[in-house]
Amino acid sequence: MDADFTPFSYLTAPNERLYRAVMDTFVQAKRRFTVHLRPEDVRESMGHAAELPAISDALTRLVEWGNLRADPDTSRVTTVEDFHRSRFLYQLTTRGEAVEQAVTAYDEALGRRGALQAVALMDISTQLRALAELAEHDDPDPAKVHLLLRGLVDRFTDLAGNAQAFMGSLQRTIDLHDADPEVFRAYKDRLIDYLERFIKDLVSTGAEIAERVGELERRGVDALLDIAAWREAEDAAPGAVEDDDPRKAEFDRGRRLWAERWQGFRAWFVSAPHHPSQAKLLRAQARAAIPQMLQVVAVLNERRAGRSDRSADFRALARWFAVAPSEDDLHRLWRASFGLNAARHLSVTAESLEESVSAQTPWAGAPPLVISPRLRRTGSYERRGKPSRVVDRSDQRRYLAELARQQATEAAAARAALATTHPTRLSDLDQLDPAAFRCFLALLGDALAARVPGRRTVETATSDGTMSVRLTALDDGRRAEIRTPQGIFRGPDHLVEIADLTAADVVEQSA
Repeated sequence: MDADFTPFSYLTAPNERLYRAVMDTFVQAKRRFTVHLRPEDVRESMGHAAELPAISDALTRLVEWGNLRADPDTSRVTTVEDFHRSRFLYQLTTRGEAVEQAVTAYDEALGRRGALQAVALMDISTQLRALAELAEHDDPDPAKVHLLLRGLVDRFTDLAGNAQAFMGSLQRTIDLHDADPEVFRAYKDRLIDYLERFIKDLVSTGAEIAERVGELERRGVDALLDIAAWREAEDAAPGAVEDDDPRKAEFDRGRRLWAERWQGFRAWFVSAPHHPSQAKLLRAQARAAIPQMLQVVAVLNERRAGRSDRSADFRALARWFAVAPSEDDLHRLWRASFGLNAARHLSVTAESLEESVSAQTPWAGAPPLVISPRLRRTGSYERRGKPSRVVDRSDQRRYLAELARQQATEAAAARAALATTHPTRLSDLDQLDPAAFRCFLALLGDALAARVPGRRTVETATSDGTMSVRLTALDDGRRAEIRTPQGIFRGPDHLVEIADLTAADVVEQSA
């Protein structure tokens, strides 16, 4: 590992919790202005949560990584044996302290929800009013000017950071797809009321702040920034070169910093041509969040009412495409999902009637179709003059009627073969003929598409209303195998109940 990042090693070490507890002890001790700690002091601060040998080993490792520094402890030496025994005082190094600050900032950022602080807007307006009064004086008090500007910057930084964190967490909440509907509805009511109150305060107080910013600039905000920069420059340390003026260099640096702070603050509340203020953008984002919340609630209501959720269907279909084992399976899934099968359109010419080409034949492997020059030129087969002789299609109609009856008989037989009288495991279906297996796959696809995360049981009906299925997931880890003439279908075992709804209609009509 790079030496510059070695102090981060304890975060991924096997005893990470012990190392973090030890480092936290040193951070707390520094806040109490305690610089050096002995292993006994560390153990006592940790509440005897670990044994002294384990703490000593952890301290040694932290010294190796550069988080701590070990100095010989000679304060307790009374004998020669004590002098030769390893005794150390430990303290944080600069790199170790920087790592702890980074880890603390990381933890705070993860747990930060943020807030829309309407009270901060009032505080900013009050501080601007006080600064405007000081700007009227010929010789304003530097301490008051500096404190007011520091308070204004701190309050504004807190307001902007909290607003950014809140809007980010709000968008993540809106984007949740598996939220509990009841909890989300209760949260929605409180959140919308919260957003409406902040938008109202931002409109009124934000306009007042923008006016006070303009008033302060007219009275001379630059002079106040100079006062704050000179007051901070008074504590400048001597430079490396004796001829340099540390106060002048520190003033120049501080003056640039205060000018940048003021410009950032001004841009947050005052709009410029083609550049709306951040307050205006925040107000628009908060307003847009309200209809987004209502849209999420509408989607949750549709799901609870059992209506089709197209976005959920497409997400489920995308997952199926992602786990498809081969390219051929991807093509079959595409055709089954969208029905964009190959087509061979009938032509009215005698030659096309004599050729019998299967609908599954790809265009590349099928015989070519001769397109009439008249069709290419005029877009129509019709010839001017005597109409063409009408072709008798009685044989084709009888064939289609017979085919429809045959398919209806096969579908009825498949529904009868799949219908169950009690809950049945998929593994008990054992073997299915091609027609029944196609019907089974359609039912299974409808049930899996209607599944809602967190629920073990799903119940749905086919789009044509002929069958219903109830599918329940099992936890025993068994796998089902269904044999067909085309191969073996394998998958996790489920409990299934299939009902033929057409059979119930027939019984009602006969009764």
